[in-house]
Amino acid sequence: MIQTRRRFILYVSGIIIMTFGIALTIRSLMGTSPFDALLVGLFETFGLTIGSWEIVVGLALVLFNAVAQHRKLEYFALLTSLITGMGIDLWLFVLGDLISPITLFSQASCLILGVGIVGLGVVINLQADFAPNPMDRSMLVINELTGLNVAISRALISLALVILAFIFSGPIGIGTVFSALFTGVFIKFFMRYTAYLNKDDNTNPKSIAS
Repeated sequence: MIQTRRRFILYVSGIIIMTFGIALTIRSLMGTSPFDALLVGLFETFGLTIGSWEIVVGLALVLFNAVAQHRKLEYFALLTSLITGMGIDLWLFVLGDLISPITLFSQASCLILGVGIVGLGVVINLQADFAPNPMDRSMLVINELTGLNVAISRALISLALVILAFIFSGPIGIGTVFSALFTGVFIKFFMRYTAYLNKDDNTNPKSIAS
């Protein structure tokens, strides 16, 4: 019970941190990840909020995954989209006019900081191993259906998202390229520290309960 509660706290904390990073990349005005660029494009085209479109697109991916694998809906994956969407809207509201970078330096700083924080949030979320991410699940579905390796499956999804984001005039730019190239670098960097924490937990089981 304590372990489950700890994992849930890590799960939610990871999403909160990740969505803060996403909000920063959006505020940078230099482009966001392909997925977030699509969300912003849908928001600017049809209204609602960016977080609302996170939930809608997440639901679509969950439905696709269920149909493609002939399985039941993964309700915990829907929970991930729901919390992520709420987090994005919350952070964009909180940031408001507090962060409105104008110069190239401030925009680049906002972008780099945002991508780094996204990487940290992803690592914490992965350590929790509590609920699947709809897009990551889609990557595995494509891998299973086509036989393509995970990297190519991920690349195909990213390409499709970029095309859709372009159609809906999403913020595709240098930030999109930077996010694609360096999110993994930040994830690998922060993984070192989570590996250390896991080792610490294994050597001292009482630390979990304290």
